[in-house]
Amino acid sequence: MSEPSRRKLVAGNWKMNTTRDSAVELARGTARVVPPKPSPVDVLLCPPFPYLCSVGAVLEGSGVLLGAQNVCCERPGAFTGEVAVDMLTDVGCRFVIVGHSERRHIFGETNHLIQRKVVAAIAGGLDVILCVGEQLAAREANQTEAVLDSQMTGGLTDLDESALGHLTIAYEPCWAIGTGQTATPQQAQEVHLYLRKWLADRYNPGRAQSTRILYGGSVNAKNALELLSEPDVDGALVGGASLKVETFRPIIEAAAAAK
Repeated sequence: MSEPSRRKLVAGNWKMNTTRDSAVELARGTARVVPPKPSPVDVLLCPPFPYLCSVGAVLEGSGVLLGAQNVCCERPGAFTGEVAVDMLTDVGCRFVIVGHSERRHIFGETNHLIQRKVVAAIAGGLDVILCVGEQLAAREANQTEAVLDSQMTGGLTDLDESALGHLTIAYEPCWAIGTGQTATPQQAQEVHLYLRKWLADRYNPGRAQSTRILYGGSVNAKNALELLSEPDVDGALVGGASLKVETFRPIIEAAAAAK
């Protein structure tokens, strides 16, 4: 039996950048370089919360999807400063990033909180990009697999097998985020294969083969094709390079060209 086909996904995480005008201009420029459906690659933009509506209006009818960078695990109510799943779907979001390393290490989000966000987002109709990855000290101590085991187990506790259809994993080695240092294609492939085997062991091989696993960490025009050509690398979670059309477009093109 042949393995399920996994469409490449290129997601732009704008982090805490852009103004409303520059966000609209960037979204419009990105939409222009992405062919309308059916496109060989899924393209996703995740702007800051205040610009979701403006960017969503620009992307409507285009080949680019809208996502958010974070979400609250609670239902709407007395949670000052938070944004609920229902609010994100209401403004047209299809995806949400959960557990990004900056949320874990700067804002102290725990595996337990991340797991609650994963469950709430999927139950509310969003597809989740769950980020996992080790810091430099853990890699140097040969603790990469232990860290990934902890983050995957903690983030996916009580998530049933059917929910995996709405889950994408993003491997982002913390030592390669915004540093200009990138995991080699071989390093990325090793970890992606490990994560796929983890999914196969805890769920089943079919779900493991159909689940997309993205690489995130200083992806750029020069390294994208080599990274995305690895058999278990199903796309990229792109930070800084997604903030300009001229640096994001080559990554989209590399995803389309990767075999």
